[in-house]
Amino acid sequence: MVGVKGFVTGATGYIGSAVVRQLIADGHEVVGLARSSEAAQKLADAGAVALPGSLEELDALRNGAQRCDAVAHLGFVHDFTDFAHCCQIDRQAVTTLGETLAGSGRPLVIASGLAGLDASSVVTEDFTGNPDQTASPRLATEQTLIGMVSAGVRVVSVRLPPTVHGPGDHGFVAQLVATTRDRQVSANVGDGSNRWPAVHVEDAAHLFCLALEEAPTGSRLHAVAEEGVPFGQIATSIATGLDLPLISVSADKAVGYFGWLGGIVGLDTPASSAATRALLGWMPIQPGLLDDLGSGCYFTGTTE
Repeated sequence: MVGVKGFVTGATGYIGSAVVRQLIADGHEVVGLARSSEAAQKLADAGAVALPGSLEELDALRNGAQRCDAVAHLGFVHDFTDFAHCCQIDRQAVTTLGETLAGSGRPLVIASGLAGLDASSVVTEDFTGNPDQTASPRLATEQTLIGMVSAGVRVVSVRLPPTVHGPGDHGFVAQLVATTRDRQVSANVGDGSNRWPAVHVEDAAHLFCLALEEAPTGSRLHAVAEEGVPFGQIATSIATGLDLPLISVSADKAVGYFGWLGGIVGLDTPASSAATRALLGWMPIQPGLLDDLGSGCYFTGTTE
């Protein structure tokens, strides 16, 4: 696909902004969903066109999908106090976009997640799971998407690790740093051997663009640069960066220590991207998670 017009939800978010930059750098036009005048200006500054609306304004989603050649859905309401409702909003948005594109053969690429998937080993792209038996509520949305193959939409799911790191990160690692500052101590869960897959935001953005341009319908892709970084190493790097002690907390005390992050920090979800790399020739080139933590940017405010 050369010089297409892409509709991007979540276009001013952390990952979405990187996808917009990559699409424009690759010679594509971008229409981005914008919830505010500030978001619209941010898109204009990036060289994109703003379409006013939110994920719950379904007419705006239909409008964006109708006027563009491809759709990248990265928007998500991040309210962890009612995560199930956020997933319902996400699923409704995906359904609306898919219905709008039905019969067109145009691509619909969505962001999904690896956190909570339990394949009893390293998670691979062919793992489908059961939404009723997983800690990942977003899996149901992915299955809704894949069900649209028969409707004539080129659907692709890009599964993101719990750690998408780099400049501007305000996700799980940034929250861990903030919690450590507040507690004045860094913490493992148990012995810290549980593993988090990770990817740099720019590598993830490159994969989204490849997915829009080349991925066959029904693909499940893994935006994984590092198969599994032991959480203990993450906690140690944060302790070093903030010059604070490191302790261990038991799994049953994780929520009390980490708050809403307590259900995530102890997850062991190593994941492979071998099939993704073979399919699309994707090759992560950016720094790894521990390198980013070692650079100090998470501790000096330069991630903003």
